[in-house]
Amino acid sequence: MTEEVSIRTVHDVAGIGAVADLFSDVWQTPRNSPPYPAEVLHSLVHAGGAVHAAYDGTRLAGAAVAVFGQPGRQDTYSLVAAADRGLGYAVKQAQRAWALEHGARTMRWTFDPLVGRNARFNLVKLGATGTEYLVDFYGPMADGVNDGDESDRLTVTWDLTAPRTPQETGDRDAAPATHLAPDGAFLARRDTSDRHIWCRVPDDVVKLRAADPTLALRWRHAVRAVFTEAFAEGYVATGMSRDGWYTLTRPATESAA
Repeated sequence: MTEEVSIRTVHDVAGIGAVADLFSDVWQTPRNSPPYPAEVLHSLVHAGGAVHAAYDGTRLAGAAVAVFGQPGRQDTYSLVAAADRGLGYAVKQAQRAWALEHGARTMRWTFDPLVGRNARFNLVKLGATGTEYLVDFYGPMADGVNDGDESDRLTVTWDLTAPRTPQETGDRDAAPATHLAPDGAFLARRDTSDRHIWCRVPDDVVKLRAADPTLALRWRHAVRAVFTEAFAEGYVATGMSRDGWYTLTRPATESAA
């Protein structure tokens, strides 16, 4: 990556077409069958959304797409984002600036909860909160990254106006274990105060899915069981450790007496 990185919105046919090609490459689909076709992206821009493109010199190195949410909610929705390592934060900040300029106060998006590096980026680096667990959200997917898996997603909500502050993580190692993972080690722990739950994800689910899709699906179902139960009890996802453990937190007003 050079020092000549720039991020701007794109509106022209060629620029949007290049973004569609980038998404094809990232999600390993043929360029004639992109996950986000150029004509769809162009229509979203025409409707008031934004396609941000990040350039490393003249090379397209990342992109993101956002639209507005429900009327009156001051909410935006990020449909997709992808960038070279080191550029993701700058792309999200460009989206944030655009959203604030147009009157939004929050931004939401979804991601695969088994991808720990994305969870850490969203929850720790950006300071967003995982607010909703969606089971098999898209149904079967046929791209080169998700093929053969079920498409569970975690919705995150990013308060665009609040300062990013470190979240309380609790004492994971002292908490009793509640579930076992497919690898035989502990999958989840829960503290005795019912304030925190911790849940582990595999080291690299993308590699695991390619090597052993059956095992990857077992991880999917195991993590789903922990998350759906926790979210039903009022927990939200507030953190992700470097060694692959989510922190799920129940607000004090929701904690058991």
